[in-house]
Amino acid sequence: MIKLYGFGDAFGVIDASPFVVKVDLFLKLAGIEFEFLADFNNLKLSPKNKLPFIDDDGKKIADSAFILNYLTDKYHIKLDEQLSVEQKSQAALYTHALDESLYWTLVYSRWVKADTWPVISETFFNELPIPLKWFLPNIIRKDVIKTLKRQGFGRHSETELLTKADEHFSALSLLLGENDYFFGDKPSSFDAVAYSALCEFISVDFFNSFNQQARKYENLVQYCQRIEAKYYNY
Repeated sequence: MIKLYGFGDAFGVIDASPFVVKVDLFLKLAGIEFEFLADFNNLKLSPKNKLPFIDDDGKKIADSAFILNYLTDKYHIKLDEQLSVEQKSQAALYTHALDESLYWTLVYSRWVKADTWPVISETFFNELPIPLKWFLPNIIRKDVIKTLKRQGFGRHSETELLTKADEHFSALSLLLGENDYFFGDKPSSFDAVAYSALCEFISVDFFNSFNQQARKYENLVQYCQRIEAKYYNY
């Protein structure tokens, strides 16, 4: 059986990482049986020191994009067979936009915003022993902030990043329209991508300006609720 390694449930969703959620939902949509192993220490087992990764009969694959490609090829997954060539091209570009742009606004919203940081610190570091709990969270936070600045998104103001995030939410809302899924009445692999990004803003159990912005789009909220009712029982 395939084993999926992630961090574990947090903030009311199955994993704090959209990339872990992406693989989890993809496996569910594809009807592939798997075991989800949740533990922060899974990072030490990963071939790329990042999560998620899967273990398929001893073969380890890391990075959500490579995992989806591997699963699709090996198990002949037909999730996208109803899509046209143009739709497949669009899905590829949309995926890069969410994974490589919207994702960084999520990181900012959690690790930089002062009103959200206490929630993040309590969730991720509550189990740390004293005295590590006194200083390690802030060391890691400073490192994340440096990474954001090197990446470029950390050089923008919150207002500018909210605008960037809203461009993604607005585009996704228009793309979804009144459909049940993003390319019609059947799920495609892009739905795993879209839900994994959206749930980290919409379905989480805390509030900040980024979450509130995403929740303004009623069809996106309903989309997350449909996915969760069908595949996550909540």
